Formats: sequence, C-alpha cells, structure tokens
Amino acid sequence: MSARKYLIYDVFTDRAFAGNQLAIVLDSHGLDGVAMQEIAREFNLSETVFVLSQSGGNRTAIRIFTPAHEMQFAGHPTVGTAVALTESGMPADNDNRDSDATILVLEEPIGPVRCIVKRDGRGAFAEFSLPKLPVPAPFQISREQAAAVLGIEPQDVGSQNHVVSAWNAGVPYVCIPVRGLDAARRASLDTRLWVELVGGNIDDQSPAAYVYCRETVRQESAFHARMFAGHVAIPEDPATGSAVAAFAGAIAKFDMPIEGTTECWIEQGLEMGRPSSIRLELDMQAGELSAARIGGYAVKVGEGV
Repeated sequence: MSARKYLIYDVFTDRAFAGNQLAIVLDSHGLDGVAMQEIAREFNLSETVFVLSQSGGNRTAIRIFTPAHEMQFAGHPTVGTAVALTESGMPADNDNRDSDATILVLEEPIGPVRCIVKRDGRGAFAEFSLPKLPVPAPFQISREQAAAVLGIEPQDVGSQNHVVSAWNAGVPYVCIPVRGLDAARRASLDTRLWVELVGGNIDDQSPAAYVYCRETVRQESAFHARMFAGHVAIPEDPATGSAVAAFAGAIAKFDMPIEGTTECWIEQGLEMGRPSSIRLELDMQAGELSAARIGGYAVKVGEGV
C-alpha cells in the first residue's frame, strides 16, 4: 500500500481530547470503496474522511466512512475537514481567502457543501450550510416504545411541547425528547429492540436515536443531547452534526422560532467524558425553515503516514 498522510482532529471542541474524533486521509488517489472501508474500520473512529481531489478553485471532493458503511453526509467530518484543509493550505486559491475567513466547498455524495472557516481567540471555527433541509422521516415510534428501547420510564419521554419525531437532512434520526438531565443520563439503547423498531434492515438509511432535553449542564447551551447508533457500530457518539441537522426540523416544528435567524448551542458527549458544543443557526421565513447552518471548532491532535 502506498504511503498516505493522515490527520486526526477533535471536532466540535476548542481543546484536544474532547469532542468527536475524526481521521482524514489527505491523499486517497487510487483507493476504491472497499479499501476505504477497510481503512475506516482500522481507524475505528466514528468517521474517517478520504480526500479525493481538488476539482479546481476552492472545491474538494471527499468521501466519508464509518467503521460499517459509507455516509452520504456527516457533520463533524465536514467541520473537521474544512478546518484541516484550511490549516494544511488547501485550497490554494487565494481569491477565496481574506484576513478573516476561508471559503471552500466540499463535494460530498449528498452534493456540494459550502463551508466558511474563521480563526478567533479560541481557535479554528468552521460553519457549513445544510445541503438538504430536514424533512419528516417515515419512522413511527410511540412514547412507550421509545421509553422501552432507552430503558427509562414512559413519563420520562416528552418535553414541554416536544414529542418523539423522526427527521432526515441527509441522514435519518429519531429525535426523542426527555424530561431532563436525569432521564438523559439514565438512557441507554437496547440495540436489538431498536433494530426491530426501525425495520430490521441495517444500512446508511437506518436511523439512529437522538435523545435530547432542554435542561443543560452549560449555561450557554439551549439543549443537552446524546446520540446512540449501536446498530452501525457506534454505541454512542460524542458530537453529531448530521443529527443536529435533522433536529433542526423538530425545533422548527415544535418551537416555531421567530422570523429571521435564531442561534442555539447544543451540548453533547458529556456522559462520555468528551464534551462538545455544536452551534445551530436557523433561518425562518413565513413560518417555515428556509436555511440552516451548523458550526463548531476543531483541533488537530495528531498526524501520521
């Protein structure tokens, strides 16, 4: 196998050894999908990115793999890769740089994803526009079923005006609101029962469980979240941008934000000892979600060949 440089980043955090780990293989020329899957399984992180080519200007093609399958889109790989390419001097097109920001487009299987990378006193921050707005997903799970699969009580499920809902913004999730931090901390996914509830077929369109509540640990956070995907070899994820993209649909439906832009921060990974912070911006127009953006910091923690 040819020598290929790779980077390790922690994403949705401004410090090392927190957030979500990401491997980025910078030169993936000559690798097919089978080889990429084997390499991703060897890294055994929630996702590994393979940089395929710079297609001109500020556009770079990438593929994203979990240890089990390829992803059409994922949030922390998008943020981490945008920061990594910028810090590595890619893209080299100076027309897309200024003193404050670098603009680049990641060509992902879902389509082009526009990213902006900025630096401030905390480090490198990347934000991307959702390539696909959330739409309802066809998974019907009752309050009682959600409680059973999470090992909590039915009265723990539901939060003010939020009920269990399913959304897809490129990756499907079942969003399960719970009463507060105590219920969130007690939750754990029964993977066998979950597979039965969501249809029994395991592929890149099998939904994961996104558990959230309004009670938070950090004062600046609007929501506390956990994400479980044991059916695709991710027992729990410390920071999940694609889940936040789907969750934007629940916020728009149940909270009905005011016209214009609403910003909120979502904390995740605290139960795992890998705290993360994800910024979500929603643009509302005539009562509907018209656009959304996800952002976060990323920190390089290692590199190799």
